[in-house]
Amino acid sequence: MDKSSVIFGNRIDKKTLIKAEKSKRKYVKKYGDDSGADYKLGAEEINALDFIGAKKMVFSDKAASLPENALIVGNIRMGFGHYRISIAMASCAKALGYEPFWLDLAGFDATGSKMIREQNDMYSLASRISQKSRLFNKFVWEPLNSEGFKKITYNAKDQKNSELLVPILKTIPKDVPYIATHVWPSQAAVHAGLTHVVNAIPDNWPMGLHLSEGAIHAVQTPFAYFGYKTLRGFSKQPLKGIPENDIKMVGRYVDHELLVNLEEDNALRAARARAKDGKPMRFLLTVGGAGAGFKSFLETIAHLMPYVKEGKAAVIINFGDHKDVYNKMQAKLKLDGVKEYFNEYDKLKDEAKRIMGGDCSGVYAIYNEDIFQAVYSTNLLMPVCDVLITKPSELSFYPIPKIFMKHIGGHEVYGGINSQEIGDGSPECPTAKSMNEMVDTFIKDKELYLHIVDRINELKATGYYGGGYECVRLAVKGKN
Repeated sequence: MDKSSVIFGNRIDKKTLIKAEKSKRKYVKKYGDDSGADYKLGAEEINALDFIGAKKMVFSDKAASLPENALIVGNIRMGFGHYRISIAMASCAKALGYEPFWLDLAGFDATGSKMIREQNDMYSLASRISQKSRLFNKFVWEPLNSEGFKKITYNAKDQKNSELLVPILKTIPKDVPYIATHVWPSQAAVHAGLTHVVNAIPDNWPMGLHLSEGAIHAVQTPFAYFGYKTLRGFSKQPLKGIPENDIKMVGRYVDHELLVNLEEDNALRAARARAKDGKPMRFLLTVGGAGAGFKSFLETIAHLMPYVKEGKAAVIINFGDHKDVYNKMQAKLKLDGVKEYFNEYDKLKDEAKRIMGGDCSGVYAIYNEDIFQAVYSTNLLMPVCDVLITKPSELSFYPIPKIFMKHIGGHEVYGGINSQEIGDGSPECPTAKSMNEMVDTFIKDKELYLHIVDRINELKATGYYGGGYECVRLAVKGKN
């Protein structure tokens, strides 16, 4: 099924198509042609997500028989972002009565999977270089992430490469509800003939990279809706936009577990902020493994340490599955008395319950070898923390007061802008000085902080954080 030549009625030039074909042939030559392979997908439990009941799809001798209420979440491991959104989709599916199946297309011994892993390695390398070289960041990385990926012609190459993923999906029933949290799993599903595909677009900056004709394009904000509906700026020439039936603004993608008790969590945040005995403000930081933004991360931690000693702040850091980043931090800062939770997921869950209504002080370091535990540790901690410090990526859409570090890649900028405009996060802080000033403001200006907490409750009441539920409803529409 060719999706490269014409994209939403817009014909792609011959030169671009030749490049797209060449890209696909390169991966076939490098990793082999498995188009005739007889892959079968079985399923196994994901213990860390047992409360959702999600099952991971794996190669097996026999194809699994999916239940009537099955819903597949197609994803890839590219940082933590797409996994985080995928967990939110699985969580919302479970809450609405469906059985989620986890399909990580980067996790197989297949040609298409190897293609994804190679591109992910290249992306991570470029991300690290961008933080070390201002010239590379200014003239290569920022333009590529904001304007290069935006071009509709970029989509043609991705569409052609995603054909390599089709063999993995051969045994999946065509009418199973399917939500993709990256465009490649969406394109793969459409190429494979699946009929109930939702392409959950993760970013707020519209890009040709995220187009997957044949799927319903779900977006989180009015800004993204306008950009994709019109495809304005995707080419130097005017383009036909996405038809109304193929694009829906659904709201932010957030886990059911983070929403169901959100008002109660915010009440505890407000109580801590108003406490006359000066409860420490709990700062949650997440650290990626690419190393991008590490210098800014260190400067923020160092600035928070005097507040920790004074009992005005507590710092909880999730290092994910990157213990090396923790070791690098300690080599630089030499922090004393860090409470380490390394591969102690159950212990961390108990501690999260304890500090929900109890005291929290000092510095916590979280690390897990298991990718699901590593990602979900942030979810466990969000309800019991007061402020999330993060770059303006996928976490910019979560319902917790946020301070934004400098973005890594121009496409992230507009996630932070949206959060700032609707009132649940700070402006982006591009320097150590601006980050430190923002931390000071959150600690000292209780009225401002309480305003953000109240605003999150208002947004919850409007359904603005309910995009995960809406994606599930879109995927199952027509099947049930």
